[in-house]
Amino acid sequence: MTRLAYIALFLVGLIAIVYALMSAGGGKPPENRLEAFATGEIEKLDFANAGTPAAEAPFYQEDGSPGTLADYQGKVILVNFWATWCAPCEKEMPSLGALQTARGGDRFEVVAISVDSEEDRAYAAQRLGELGASNITFHSATPEQYEIVYDSGVQGFPTTILYDAAGTEIARLAGDADWSSIEAVGFIDALLKQ
Repeated sequence: MTRLAYIALFLVGLIAIVYALMSAGGGKPPENRLEAFATGEIEKLDFANAGTPAAEAPFYQEDGSPGTLADYQGKVILVNFWATWCAPCEKEMPSLGALQTARGGDRFEVVAISVDSEEDRAYAAQRLGELGASNITFHSATPEQYEIVYDSGVQGFPTTILYDAAGTEIARLAGDADWSSIEAVGFIDALLKQ
C-alpha cells in the first residue's frame, strides 16, 4: 500500500511539473490573431492602432493629380512613406518591389508615398525605378502637402502601414524591413485569407 502511495504521489508531482512547464511556455495568447505572424523581419509590427480608419488627406500621382487611400478600398494595401534622402527607405525599396511582384494584383497592392520636396519629385520617381521598384506606382506628399503624413500618425521614415480592404489599419512598422522575406510574404498571405 505504501508503495502505491509513493507511485501515486510521484505521478501527481510529475503531472504538476508538466502542467507548470506548459503554462509557462504558452504565455498569454495574442489579442489579434495576426500578431502570431509578426515574426522575423516583421516582428516589430505594431498592432496598437488596429481598426483606425485610413487618413482621408490626399497624396499626389506622378502627373500631379490627387488621390486618396480610399481609392484602394476593396484591396489590402501596404502604404510605405519613404524619401530618397533616407538610407533605410532606399534599403527596403527593392524588397517592396519584390513583394509587389509576388503578391500585387486585384486583392493587394504596395502604395509607396514619397515625402521628398517638390523640386525632388521627378528625381524620387526616377529613383523608385532605380531601386528595383519600377512596378510600384509613384505617389508623393511633398512637405507643403504633408497632411496625409500627419493624419496617418507617421513619426519617422520609413513607416509602413497595412490597411485591410475596408480601409482600416491592421498594423504598422516604423523603420525598414525586408518585405520580400518569408515572414512578410506569409503575413500578407494571412491577410488575404481573412
